[in-house]
Amino acid sequence: MVTDQRHTGIVVRDLEASLRFYRDVLGLVPWKRAVEEGRFIDQIVGLDSVRLSWVKLKAPNGGVIELLEYLSPVMLHHERAMQEKGMSHVAFTVGDLDESYKTLKNAGYECINPPALSLDGSVKVLYCRDPDGTIIELVQELNP
Repeated sequence: MVTDQRHTGIVVRDLEASLRFYRDVLGLVPWKRAVEEGRFIDQIVGLDSVRLSWVKLKAPNGGVIELLEYLSPVMLHHERAMQEKGMSHVAFTVGDLDESYKTLKNAGYECINPPALSLDGSVKVLYCRDPDGTIIELVQELNP
């Protein structure tokens, strides 16, 4: 049935604040942007009177993240626990995890852990949170 992964959608409180994280800190490139409302989007998300603003961002090798800010109806807010059921995180490959860690810390973003070496020594990994608390995993491959 599935032939490819299209994108990963992340609901955010403030699209501009999230763009500063995903675009300016992580380096994803904005690709498409729109505001949607009307019967079609209401039908797709299963809500009434939806108005949302979204931007799709691409990674250099083609992965796509879609950030969505619901302008109406009012968004629900709670920080997900690490062990909560459902999608837990989004993972990105980086070239230099130590440098990424410094960049995140200097920009004021929460890192759950400093770069950690896997038991087999093949990757370094860290978890951080975006401006809304969504967990982001960054991985540096050491033995490609």
